[in-house]
Amino acid sequence: MIHGKPLHHAIHTATLGAVLAGSLALSAGAMAAPQGLYSADELMDADVYSSTGTEQIGEVEDILLDNDMQVRALVIDTGNLLDLKGEQQFVVEAGKFTVETQNGNSLEEIEYRVNVDLSEAELAEQPTYTNDWWQNARQDAHQAWEQTKEGAASAWESTQEGASRALDRIGQALENVGEKTQDAANQ
Repeated sequence: MIHGKPLHHAIHTATLGAVLAGSLALSAGAMAAPQGLYSADELMDADVYSSTGTEQIGEVEDILLDNDMQVRALVIDTGNLLDLKGEQQFVVEAGKFTVETQNGNSLEEIEYRVNVDLSEAELAEQPTYTNDWWQNARQDAHQAWEQTKEGAASAWESTQEGASRALDRIGQALENVGEKTQDAANQ
């Protein structure tokens, strides 16, 4: 029994933790010492720093996963920390950030620090996390998935056709060799 948390939150956290275990180190770039397992709950609200500065520029607001349940991006909430109008949330694609783990041996004390490989100005140029962005990203991902499926089906058909033609040629060559061997034996 889970105390103090609704069951759906516990399942959500466990699922995201398992997904993050395999995808953060691979998708987000190299880390000094991969931990093997990451807590989505602890990654949420982790402090975010620019690779060009030492001051905090935001915190992790959301973790975006693709159809393969791999980390595709983090949503960084800059709050009022940057010289931008109001609170901003930016989408930072995997490969543009790394995660540092502190106190990784203790779940109660574990902390993450996210370093974005962008200056503050480059961060401000990233897509903003809005409903329009979400709808476009979902549609783009769906289209990419459909194109991948179509491409894979086409490649499979081409492979089957090529293999069939190759087997036909091999069969014809064996038949020719057999006929020549038979002719030679008859002489």
